[in-house]
Amino acid sequence: MKIDTMSEISSMRLDKWLWAARFYKTRALAVEQIGKGRVTVNRSAAKASREVRVGDTIDLRQGDVPKTVSILGLSNMRGPAPVAQLLYAETPESMAERARLTEQRRLAPEPATAIAQLRDGRPTKRDRRSIERVRHDWNDRWSASVDGN
Repeated sequence: MKIDTMSEISSMRLDKWLWAARFYKTRALAVEQIGKGRVTVNRSAAKASREVRVGDTIDLRQGDVPKTVSILGLSNMRGPAPVAQLLYAETPESMAERARLTEQRRLAPEPATAIAQLRDGRPTKRDRRSIERVRHDWNDRWSASVDGN
């Protein structure tokens, strides 16, 4: 597939490119990630209005997954995923690092996710109420009486 808009555009805004390349679902999400410093262009901090060109290198994070991509094309419209994938190429180092992190997560999962996967897990509201009933039964109440009983 050929991207017809590649020859017409020499540069475009970073947030628009990230949206068109389908890294983020909306431009607002792209702007938010750029503002948090999770996106860099050519290893330097960037703003959403930064102009990117073919050949620039972008480092970004999608969730916990870091990626480094090289821009191969520019498009001012968001197309289907196969067309969007023609706009960039992930670097071999980035793919190796992603594979290493995936394997690391597989071998040593986050403890909190292991706890959440247990069948019992956290008590529900109903469970907490029954625990409180057992813990504080009306017959177990004490009172201060004059005779000390």
